[in-house]
Amino acid sequence: MVIGIDIGSTTTKVAAIKLNNDIIKIKTKAIDAITSATGAFGKMIMENHFKLENIEKINITGAGASKITDNLFGIKTNKIDEMIAIGAGGKYLSKKDQIIISNIGTGTAIIEVNGNNITHLGGTGVGGGTIIGLAKGLLKTSDFDTILQYALKGDLNNVDLNIGDITETNIGFLNKEFTASNFGKMLDTATKEDIALGIINLTYQVIGMVSVFAAKSKNNDTVVVTGNGSNNPIGQKILTNISQTYKIDFEFPVDAEYATAIGAALSI
Repeated sequence: MVIGIDIGSTTTKVAAIKLNNDIIKIKTKAIDAITSATGAFGKMIMENHFKLENIEKINITGAGASKITDNLFGIKTNKIDEMIAIGAGGKYLSKKDQIIISNIGTGTAIIEVNGNNITHLGGTGVGGGTIIGLAKGLLKTSDFDTILQYALKGDLNNVDLNIGDITETNIGFLNKEFTASNFGKMLDTATKEDIALGIINLTYQVIGMVSVFAAKSKNNDTVVVTGNGSNNPIGQKILTNISQTYKIDFEFPVDAEYATAIGAALSI
């Protein structure tokens, strides 16, 4: 059995790949890298009644992996490049060999998978951290569930400037419903619900367009969305709307938030 651990800036995820290719997954909140890695590993062992002697190796990745300088629990521990882990995990979950991966964490990384080649194309600092940070400043909350509940009741017309607000005609292939400027309207009457939706919309529109440009530059028509931000229902809807306009298919595989941990377990 191989254990993959993704030590992120806010959450640590663990994936165990068993001999029959079953995947067992858990996650814990990050405190510090060593506590997160050992605690998450211990939780995996205890909850699933694993025996240490049955674990062949541990593969660690993510922002906190550099803090781990020795084998964990006497088991051979390897460090896996995070971009390789994202690529391997996204490829495994999508069951495709030619994809672009948009991994939404605190920021967003864009990866190309072309057969056995995995290439880090770049990314954007816009991601889950953007939502939390802006909400803390504008809404006085950093609780993601609260932000999401606000956003579900929001109205973008009170926050964003649409093409229809500035012209009576379409601009190029974009109709009047498309965003001309995120937060470009911002009415005095905008509620916290409107602002929350505006924050999420801004974040996922940026991620969506960066992903579209990456896919088109590589003549690819599929973007696999992974990471913590992959299961945001409002974000999924925003990306789906973008996909319909630009003919780029955004896919949200099951267990996408564990893609990096799964990819780490599959590496080497």
